[in-house]
Amino acid sequence: MIEHPTRDVGFGVYLHWPFCAAKCPYCDFNSHVRHTRLDQARWRAAFAREIAHAAALVPGRTVTSIFLGGGTPSLMEPETVGGLLDAVAGAWSVSPDVEVTLEANPTSVEAERFRGYRAAGVNRVSLGVQALDDASLKTLGRLHSTAEAMRAVETAAAHFERYSFDLIYARPSQTPQAWAAELRGAIARAAEHLSLYQLTIEEGTPFYGLAAAGKLTVPDDDAARILYDVTQEVCAGAGLPAYEISNHARPGAESRHNLLYWRYGEYAGIGPGAHGRLVLPAGRTGTSTERNPEAWLARAEGEGHGLLETEALSPGDQADEFLMMGLRLREGIDPARYAALAGRSLDPERIAGLVGAGLVARAPDGRLAATPKGAPVLNAVVAELAA
Repeated sequence: MIEHPTRDVGFGVYLHWPFCAAKCPYCDFNSHVRHTRLDQARWRAAFAREIAHAAALVPGRTVTSIFLGGGTPSLMEPETVGGLLDAVAGAWSVSPDVEVTLEANPTSVEAERFRGYRAAGVNRVSLGVQALDDASLKTLGRLHSTAEAMRAVETAAAHFERYSFDLIYARPSQTPQAWAAELRGAIARAAEHLSLYQLTIEEGTPFYGLAAAGKLTVPDDDAARILYDVTQEVCAGAGLPAYEISNHARPGAESRHNLLYWRYGEYAGIGPGAHGRLVLPAGRTGTSTERNPEAWLARAEGEGHGLLETEALSPGDQADEFLMMGLRLREGIDPARYAALAGRSLDPERIAGLVGAGLVARAPDGRLAATPKGAPVLNAVVAELAA
């Protein structure tokens, strides 16, 4: 087995279910609406083939986390989820305490289906709530109401010890006072974890066209920064501090799968449009699959996988990714791991300059972390360190 500086982080499997009931106007993820019923047995078999192919590339791993994302994985039948998890267990060893997360939308949450997911092996769910007022949900193109979302959270709590939900802030006309109140309401319903994302206008989305036409206005950078600061203050005060720029949890309740990404662990990306990072004989390699669901399905059935690209990452590429991912975390990075990836150490003078500017802090054990002042300007901090 090829050794790698972040081998001890773990090995994850990401399974991408690309289908949604409707496409949200802000979303640039690889998600698709289909108005005909899917043959889920056929899709299960195709996923199993790609999982087997990935296992042939990286045999002997022990899976420490699995994440079913999308799209809307809660549109899958429990039998489909069970089939995917069985395929993973047949391809690699699975850790006894594996974390298995499934993303769900409130509109597709049903108690019977959640019981089926739990029986299939899912032990954590992440709900796409996005807002706690109906007007904002309508603006965001969501199909559920606030009441429906809260019922979904209650259903999740009844079936899973671990659950989380997402909210989007910096929405049109949102004030700091309104966001603080909404956030306190969310924290009262969240047992251990919240993901809180600033709304960004992505090119190619309906929101991008509306913004370009002057029909959609979101808070400017200064207003968004105030909302970010409110987020940090309210969550920390309630015992859910940020462990990553957009993720807040009670100590010990962090998403292990997402920590694997940010700590630069190894993971297989399975399904249409999935990305992975695998350590192959040529070194750490980036992988990506066919994005179009039907084209991916045809490739998986015909060739055993839907991989389109496998790119060996240079030491510089790996080091840059390690910095960008690791500095998102409150815990920061180990400079020795950066040196092992890059083949060179970080510049002490650049570190000293960032520490002096209050953008980076050095822990007693030598780790480097972005400060509350540095986190909102992380791209600039990374560029300075990597130069």
